[in-house]
Amino acid sequence: MALVVIDLQNDFCAGPTAAARYPGSPERLRRVVANTARAVAGARARGVEVVFVRFTGDPEHQGASWRQRDHLLGKRPKCREGSWGAEFCEVVPLPGEAVFTKRACFDAFLSPGFAEHLARTGAARLVFAGLFTDVCVDSTARTAFQRGFHITVLTDCTAALHLADADILRLMTTVYGARTTTHDNPDHWAPTAPSTESGHGAPPTAVPFRPGEGR
Repeated sequence: MALVVIDLQNDFCAGPTAAARYPGSPERLRRVVANTARAVAGARARGVEVVFVRFTGDPEHQGASWRQRDHLLGKRPKCREGSWGAEFCEVVPLPGEAVFTKRACFDAFLSPGFAEHLARTGAARLVFAGLFTDVCVDSTARTAFQRGFHITVLTDCTAALHLADADILRLMTTVYGARTTTHDNPDHWAPTAPSTESGHGAPPTAVPFRPGEGR
């Protein structure tokens, strides 16, 4: 098992770029950051590996379709390498914890070494936190499911950008068999007993998302 923290970076969580882009309340993003910090602390205390994924959107890494989209929609690059916006927001990896970089892409499995790291550590279930539920979290969870991983989403540690939270979480439970829970239920997502799940075993029982959860 591994807790995968996706794109919890300043340009997505804090400051003017995040405020201008996120359609909901900035308080929601602050709660996501605070809850993710608690989830990370809980995972570390229980001996669950924490894996960090970060995004960089520098133009030199963008493909032609990405550049065209940004031009047509007037989007500016976010999380430029070396900028404050690219830094992790409050939740910082400890020495020795794995960090992977997505360069102008959504799916963490496109980060060099990410898939190999999970294979090497033998994780069977990936627990997701971070931003955004309907973009990079979903992209990574979709590939993870197709590669045989069991999926859990901490609904109070993520938020959707374009879709309703309930809609994207319902898709993930229906299509990927994802479990949904919250950070304050660690016995559900980070049990101290050894897991009997395998990477290619029977799919877990999905826990339906309840509207309002994680809001």
